[in-house]
Amino acid sequence: MNQVKIGKVYRHFKGNYYFVENIALDSETHERVVVYKALYNRDDSQIWVRKESMFLEQIDQARKDNITGQKYRFEIAEEIGKNYIKQIN
Repeated sequence: MNQVKIGKVYRHFKGNYYFVENIALDSETHERVVVYKALYNRDDSQIWVRKESMFLEQIDQARKDNITGQKYRFEIAEEIGKNYIKQIN
């Protein structure tokens, strides 16, 4: 897993689902950041950004809060396979 796929649904290791809307660049560092949206109701925010390197980082599968047993912080939710953003040729 080395790049985030725009238009896909990802599952966080704590169990919630997020839709990746886009990849942006940090204005100062030009580091890639993931722009993603929570697919459940939250009181604080629906839209989030995170460094792509953190989005894709490996986590300890033995963590108490890793309820999914995932290897990575976010993984594509294979059970939700539809790409919701049309590709422009």
